[in-house]
Amino acid sequence: MQPTSDRTDWFPIVLRMEGARALVVGGGQVAANKTRLLVQTGAQVHVQSANLCDELAQMATQDAEREGRFIHIARDATPADAAHWAAQGFRLVYLATNDQALNHTLAALCQQHNLPVCAVDDPAVSSFITPALITRGPVQVAISTGGAAPVLARRLRTRIEQILPDGLGRLARFMQAQRSWLRARLPEAGARRQVWERFIDGPGGKLGMDGQAEEARKALDDLLENPTPRGEVWLVGAGPGNPDLLSLAALRMMQDADVVLYDNLVAPTIMNYIRRDAELVFVGKSSNRHTLPQGDINAELVRRAKQGLRVLRLKGGDPFIFGRGGEEIETLAQAGVPFRIIPGISAANGCAAYAGIPLTHRDCAQSCLFITGHARADGTLHLDWETIALHNQTVVIYMGLAALPQLCMRLIEHGLPPDWPAALIERGTLPEQRVLCATLSDLAEKATEQGISSPALIVVGEVVRHRILPAGQ
Repeated sequence: MQPTSDRTDWFPIVLRMEGARALVVGGGQVAANKTRLLVQTGAQVHVQSANLCDELAQMATQDAEREGRFIHIARDATPADAAHWAAQGFRLVYLATNDQALNHTLAALCQQHNLPVCAVDDPAVSSFITPALITRGPVQVAISTGGAAPVLARRLRTRIEQILPDGLGRLARFMQAQRSWLRARLPEAGARRQVWERFIDGPGGKLGMDGQAEEARKALDDLLENPTPRGEVWLVGAGPGNPDLLSLAALRMMQDADVVLYDNLVAPTIMNYIRRDAELVFVGKSSNRHTLPQGDINAELVRRAKQGLRVLRLKGGDPFIFGRGGEEIETLAQAGVPFRIIPGISAANGCAAYAGIPLTHRDCAQSCLFITGHARADGTLHLDWETIALHNQTVVIYMGLAALPQLCMRLIEHGLPPDWPAALIERGTLPEQRVLCATLSDLAEKATEQGISSPALIVVGEVVRHRILPAGQ
């Protein structure tokens, strides 16, 4: 198998530690940090060090009066201890001494004995590492960079901490308490999953997080009266390509959908955010792949929804800007299928912003016009050129790359000067984005020279002269 940029040498797992033996070697604050995490799991934690810091000493004193989960081995570790640790059946070992050479030696010996070992802050000699953890009772979120950037992992943990409600632990415990009962009522796993998802997304989820178990159970009972959900269609804008520009609502629906109808304007990186067991149906246009006519797409949305499925119609950009979302909701409404619309950042907004081109500017562009440059079957463009070729506006042209020479020529013919600024933005918002700034007289030629390909957006207007590259690009 060829290595890729996405490769990682670390595989995340969650270990059951209740009642297991764990060893922490060292008596300082770093050892205390690991010991504190282990004690909370119900593990029997052995701490080997001649001396203990204040926090570890306090743990030892408190534990002597309670459950015996803290055992102090009051001597410093030596290489001869590794074989003894393996014989004692420790599930894992943390090395947190101040002697890096000793940590390295002990780590190598532990691995010889197939004993999972972590030399703290030294992943190169470790067989496991500890991720940054976020805990809400039984709910845990782990973030790891494979030891490459621990500060980044901590920063991500801080951001995630801010969006996870405190009541998640109560909700998880409530759901755990109902599992056996619900399995008896609904033996089929798919039916249970749909009931739980409806519960979490409905009032029951809030009641569970608030600790109102009786009321939450009633909400769950109400859902069981109709275990087969009513189908629904979600028209969701996936934005111009960069997954960082997805809305929270879009992410939630991508994780909840049973089936996803998508086209080739949805970036592959966006598709990675869809629930793994969702059915994916390609309905777009690209080389060597069948194009499903719009009428058939509309019919498929209705058919799937009437099967009781949650259908995600995922579109690049915004569903109502050259996305034919209007035609789809007309069909859904006529068929009596409920639907929701989640807007996305349009290609015009996203690509122009990432290219540093303002779409409007007080000095030169008081309006912005979005048009499609897709030519008819005979290769002609039938557009209102008198409205388009104005000096005081910005024109953003979607799907115009194939007709670029004709577009530029017709704009000049209808009053814009040959040196009028124009730009092409290829794969806007993505890391491989390219921006070509030129004029109407030479844009098509330069695009050919530089091999610009779709998807690409055309921006015409004096705002191109006001381009300022954003920081970091």
